[in-house]
Amino acid sequence: MRGIRAAGTALALAGAMLGTAASTADAAPAEYARTAAACPTGWGSGVKSGGAVMGADHLTDVRTGQHECYDRIVFDIPGGGQIGYNVQYVDGFYADPSGQYIPVAGGAILDIRIGAWSYDLEAGVPTYPGKVGKPLPGVNISGYSTFRDTRFGGTSEGQTQVGLGVRARLPFRVIQLADRVVVDVAHSWTS
Repeated sequence: MRGIRAAGTALALAGAMLGTAASTADAAPAEYARTAAACPTGWGSGVKSGGAVMGADHLTDVRTGQHECYDRIVFDIPGGGQIGYNVQYVDGFYADPSGQYIPVAGGAILDIRIGAWSYDLEAGVPTYPGKVGKPLPGVNISGYSTFRDTRFGGTSEGQTQVGLGVRARLPFRVIQLADRVVVDVAHSWTS
């Protein structure tokens, strides 16, 4: 009888300890999830510009990436110094200076202008292989949370233009670095 009671007590203690361990293990991921989901939301959706939008340097690459809180597009301009930019939401995307309408898929369109040529006039060759009205070469945004489409608008008078289709008019930020310009578009207005 005493053996059965001792075994019952041991099972009860083991169950209680297992229950405590399980609830502690469950709490840790929830705490981590709250921390990881804290995304910045104060970027706004108004026009953002900086530096001279017309530049003498050349765009060599455009690439994208996915992050937990935003999708990112990066414009590489090696040796460009403080590269100028102008980024804003528009109702329709029109190539400058031709005025050619270029359809861009998505719920909203960002018109991105970078102070760099995509064509070397002296050498007579493109430094970035974009074709007006076509998706950006080498950029695959399938499966992205926010990005829906990319379109090359062309290059003129020291600036390159890109249309970025996004899911909706969402907050974005622009980061200007010595050799690139980065545009991040948030997945939502709130975290």
